Amino acid sequence: MSTQADTLKTVLITGTSTGIGLATAVAAAQAGFRAVATMRDTGKADRLLAAATEAGVADRVVVKRLDVTDAASVKECVAEVVAAYGALDAVVNNAGAGQVGTIENDGVDAVRSAMEVNFFGVVEVTHAALPHLRAAQGRLITVTSVGGVVGQPFNEAYCAAKFAVEGFMESLAPVAATVGVTVTVVEPGAVASEFVASAAPDIPALLAAAGPYRPAMQAYVDRTTTSFSAAQTATDAATPIIEALTAEKPVFRVQTSDWARGFVGTKLTDLDGSGVQGLTTTWVR
Repeated sequence: MSTQADTLKTVLITGTSTGIGLATAVAAAQAGFRAVATMRDTGKADRLLAAATEAGVADRVVVKRLDVTDAASVKECVAEVVAAYGALDAVVNNAGAGQVGTIENDGVDAVRSAMEVNFFGVVEVTHAALPHLRAAQGRLITVTSVGGVVGQPFNEAYCAAKFAVEGFMESLAPVAATVGVTVTVVEPGAVASEFVASAAPDIPALLAAAGPYRPAMQAYVDRTTTSFSAAQTATDAATPIIEALTAEKPVFRVQTSDWARGFVGTKLTDLDGSGVQGLTTTWVR
């Protein structure tokens, strides 16, 4: 005799200890999915489990360890999920790390580090999951950023990685569609979460190390602090992700707010680049 658990579709979500990932795991469970909520350190699962319990869906949230920068960890987690539940119906690539700085000061290793987490981590999970998504005729959803469309001052490494993710997924989407896998990218703008603090945990130190870029960095910090004071919640940002999971025909690219749609729209209609440069120049002056 089958049980309700046997009929649940399974979605694997990366980076679920805080922010959008946490909100997505809870919302996916509320939408009727088994949410395999992964994180590098499962000792940080308390907040997620508390939120799932409060929402009444703790029985649909399964916490597993997955480090997107460790190929063995990724393969092991995906294999365990398929072995336990028989299928993998969807993946939400959400894990990422911000980085604020500029190349002259930070050096090439900092860029490589940002690419490893934000780009190659996505590629690693996608590679491991695709055979199972193909078998399930499933969905591959990746949280990028408005910074994956519009380059932003002092976010060179982060935006480079997110641009790479957007190009990768835009190229993969028509190929994956031929084998029944739907690909979607979700582009948040400013979101109130611990991601912001992790990107620049010590602003005084950041300014002190800026050298000749300090005036521009100060202007950027002032502007960014203001913009994040009106950031959307992680729960609101998760809503389009759940829509992409459940829609009959999800679109390829979706933004999480009206502000994000307007911001991304600036780039997508800016054939000579003057619109974006005119906008972002004001951030550092």
